[in-house]
Amino acid sequence: MAKLNRGTVKDFPGFDARADAEVCRKAMKGLGTDEESLMKVLIHRSNAQRQEIASAFKTLYGRDLMDDLKSELTGNLERLMVGLMRPARLYDAHALKHALKGAGTDEKVLTEILASRTPAELRHIKQVYQEEYEADLEDAITSDTSGYYQRMLVVLIQANRDPDSRTDERLVEQDAQELFRAGELKWGTDEEKFITILGTRSVAHLRKVFDKYMTISGFQLEETIDRETSGALEKLLLAIVKCVRSVPAYFAETLFYAMKGAGTDDDTLTRILVSRSEIDLLDIRHAFRRNFAKSLYHAIQKDTSGDYRKALLLLCGGEDD
Repeated sequence: MAKLNRGTVKDFPGFDARADAEVCRKAMKGLGTDEESLMKVLIHRSNAQRQEIASAFKTLYGRDLMDDLKSELTGNLERLMVGLMRPARLYDAHALKHALKGAGTDEKVLTEILASRTPAELRHIKQVYQEEYEADLEDAITSDTSGYYQRMLVVLIQANRDPDSRTDERLVEQDAQELFRAGELKWGTDEEKFITILGTRSVAHLRKVFDKYMTISGFQLEETIDRETSGALEKLLLAIVKCVRSVPAYFAETLFYAMKGAGTDDDTLTRILVSRSEIDLLDIRHAFRRNFAKSLYHAIQKDTSGDYRKALLLLCGGEDD
């Protein structure tokens, strides 16, 4: 059964890679850059079509389209357009590599990607990471992280979450009780129990565990995690619980906070819109409207500016009435 595309970007009908390559070259040739023409072409083509444009561009002009974009554009717009041109199969691996590069680790990126991807997607990321960087993703993560946060990440990248088959009500009850004993009923916290249950049980099973936990404890599991843990581990456990409940709602919330308050987290804004544009950005838009009483389109319009804003709005795909 074909996977339904709930993205805002789909294959462009009547696609002509050669004609699009010519438009891109004309937009960057000579003095100045025609950003509008570049955005009109590249944002309205699927990632697979963009790769064909890049190939046609090299054939016609002997030039690398991504390199030309890097030299002609700047700032947030450059990062967005270069991100769109990166082959979809490489996107997550590249983001993780960048998050682990140099001094300091971008835990926000590690948490966001590893908590939200399916086991199949995680296996693919590990394979691509090995092929592209001749390095093991697990080794890279363990050398850059520590403690229970590291252990939870390692469990996730094993990608051994149980399949969504028929749930066992006795195990649901048992897991809910164990989480209750590991947190609210314990002096201190048994982090290992949270890591094992949240990292290995199926999504369908965990949703029932969360409901049972509420019945037993009188709390949402998120409230307990907030009280019992802190720092990077807390953020990761919360992200896992939110993604089990709804991946689009998790991304909608992440986008909301990326644009809330003083300053905008443009890296997060760009990463989510690019990486989800052909997967579930329509669902993320609907969750944003439902949970925050305004549209994602309106939030982007208010919190960004210039050609970068125009590009994000095109990628967003329209207003939600």
